[in-house]
Amino acid sequence: MHQVKDKVGKDNNVVPFIPEGDFYFTKGVEAFQKRKFDIAIKWLKKAIEAKPDDALYKCQMSIIYTEIGSYHAANQLLTEVLQASDYVDCYYLLANNYAHLGLLNDAKKYADTYLEKEPEGDFSEEAKTLLHLIDIGEEDIDDEDWDLEDEDELLIYMETVFYHMEYNEWDKAIPLLEEMMTLFPEHPMAKHDYTQALFFSGYEEKAVQIELDALKDDPNSLYSHTNLALFNYQQKKEYEKNVQALLNVYPIHEQQKLRIAVTLAKTGYIQEAHDRFRTLRKGSVKSHPSFYRWYSYTLYYAGAPEKAQLIWEEGCRKHLKLTNEGIPWK
Repeated sequence: MHQVKDKVGKDNNVVPFIPEGDFYFTKGVEAFQKRKFDIAIKWLKKAIEAKPDDALYKCQMSIIYTEIGSYHAANQLLTEVLQASDYVDCYYLLANNYAHLGLLNDAKKYADTYLEKEPEGDFSEEAKTLLHLIDIGEEDIDDEDWDLEDEDELLIYMETVFYHMEYNEWDKAIPLLEEMMTLFPEHPMAKHDYTQALFFSGYEEKAVQIELDALKDDPNSLYSHTNLALFNYQQKKEYEKNVQALLNVYPIHEQQKLRIAVTLAKTGYIQEAHDRFRTLRKGSVKSHPSFYRWYSYTLYYAGAPEKAQLIWEEGCRKHLKLTNEGIPWK
């Protein structure tokens, strides 16, 4: 080890440099600006460990979570900050997250609160724009019977079901989905997630019939076609018609794009799935283990095994539970 002399000439061991929260925070922001979100999260976690009461650190971490689509994790951090302080920026950040989740009443509530507290704040223009967009979106919606408590409850159901569905925990998803369909019959995705959970729990014919009935009501239903493609493929029945319906659809929303890409991968349309995965904005689907599971699978069979390995390893770092599944293509 290098030695240094102090003023009186004694030998002293070099004291190692121990960076504090500000150093970690600066490194995290630099990584975030370069869109290296994995690295940014690691630095910000260190910053928060060093200064757990610093509201700015947690807000910055929440922004990174928002960027990668982990809205629930972002909201948890922001709520922690508000419980300990009145850091006003949190209100706008919460409003933005709830808007992304489609929970417009909560989004409106937090945007209004932000503007009440900081009418000329850093996010005042963004908050006003968000409120304007919410007003446009609500023009044709009668939500007299829809309140904030309903939205909070729906969010909890959505987040919990999402987790179980991503890890194929059908037995845990089914009772939650049955409750959702009773409490929120106007939420269409619950029925399609329910049929998928039913099918892979052994209730195949019931699941197929529900989707066939749904397809009669809406012949263009993206979710009915994705489910029936999977169901028929598993049952070794004619599934190409449903896949063809998907090949002609190019949704705007990243989650819908991902659903099509995963379905194509599962049904053996490797090149088509590969093309769809490449169009996804990674920041919007990082919270989905299925993205890493099936994109790596597709890359391997599309002739890019090294990239497949990299994507799978990245997924395992983000979602530790994936490491228990084994490599998808093996």
